[in-house]
Amino acid sequence: MITRRALLSAPLAAAQARRPNIVLVLVDDLRFDELGCTGHPFAQTPNADRLAREGANFRNAFAVTPLCSPSRATFLTGQYPHRHGIIDNTDRRAASHQLITWPRLLRDSGYETAFIGKWHMGNDDSARPGFDHWVSFPGQGESTDPLINDNGKTSRVRGYITDVLTERAVDVIRRPHTKPFCVYLAHKAIHPNIQQAADGSINSFGTADEFITADRHKALYAGAKLPRRGNYAKVPENKPALQQKLDGVAPLGVPVGTDDATILNRMRMTKAIDEGLGAILRALEETGRLDDTMVVFTSDHGYFYGEHCLGPERRLAYEETIRIPLLIRYPARFKAGAAPKEMVASIDIAPTMLELAGVAAPPLPGQSLLRRVRREELLLEYFSDTVFPRIRKMGYQAVRTERWKYIHYKDLAGAGELYDLAADPFELNNLANRDPARVARMKGRLEALSR
Repeated sequence: MITRRALLSAPLAAAQARRPNIVLVLVDDLRFDELGCTGHPFAQTPNADRLAREGANFRNAFAVTPLCSPSRATFLTGQYPHRHGIIDNTDRRAASHQLITWPRLLRDSGYETAFIGKWHMGNDDSARPGFDHWVSFPGQGESTDPLINDNGKTSRVRGYITDVLTERAVDVIRRPHTKPFCVYLAHKAIHPNIQQAADGSINSFGTADEFITADRHKALYAGAKLPRRGNYAKVPENKPALQQKLDGVAPLGVPVGTDDATILNRMRMTKAIDEGLGAILRALEETGRLDDTMVVFTSDHGYFYGEHCLGPERRLAYEETIRIPLLIRYPARFKAGAAPKEMVASIDIAPTMLELAGVAAPPLPGQSLLRRVRREELLLEYFSDTVFPRIRKMGYQAVRTERWKYIHYKDLAGAGELYDLAADPFELNNLANRDPARVARMKGRLEALSR
């Protein structure tokens, strides 16, 4: 068994002399195409756009599991869910206390570390190992006047939760520091304001009034015409997994898709996140730390807006939910205006941070983004849970290359899906029955990647 102590070694000499600070901002459910710098025609995200302008905007970034808890564990550990064991959104608090995370390894190597926000691997808000400073909340949290655990002291804090969490992060940044610091800010937004039972079940999800905006943004984007992707409101054809007849579940059709009011409220919530990012950048500038700090802005996974008539949902292996924004500003290593096209993923964050800090990494499947990523294929995986009836018994593993994607549903015989992403970027034409030779090759790659 590999212990945490065995994973640590003396920091690399070059990095030891001047190790940069780290600020990582993780948004909940933000799609890859919802920022100005990632192509949205009218989203007001000037601070995210600044990161892209002054740093790197990774145009092909992916979450290896499009579900909150598994994805968050992957960001922190660099491991696939089948390795770290956080495979669904049920209460896995005991396992989450045992995770060997990169902030934990950084703290052991001399960093001051802070976690602020949504942990969501277990519904309790108790501090997890590896953090000097801990600010969190129970379960999904509350959008307004939230209950906050601030270093073990729990109280109700007045205000909008995005602003409350940003203020806590800015406070840590502005403090005097004798060590390099790492601030991991995991927003509740843009997740809806729902209450989740202990077994993970919920009564409703994703209606417009559940996406609670800051008062100052309630009229933002009023009357705006929303862009829609080419697979919006397309009733699934030749997709056996989506065309199942399920008791008590209506067939997928146009009314199921995410409505405009919901999307606009999500965009208003994103505006508050972007304003918070601006406050973080100002704090770094005013304390003279901006260029000595790697700032990362990303999301745990995407969201459906009616593509394939899906919504509100994620979990499935289509582009809308596996692709994420990934922006990194750190002038010493990332050229301003860079737009790397290589496939990168949530498994790459841990090796990047460990190399940046000069800490030897444990064996990990990802690659450091400080070097050019060379990846021909990427494993995606999802393990069934009980929250949404349509997704039950739809666990899958998928492999994506630059051109092809194959999805293998582990519990549904004959339901595989194969897409030529170059010819069919909206994944409307399932080729699994027409190209069995390629399916066989892709299955072989799945087996190799999942070992």
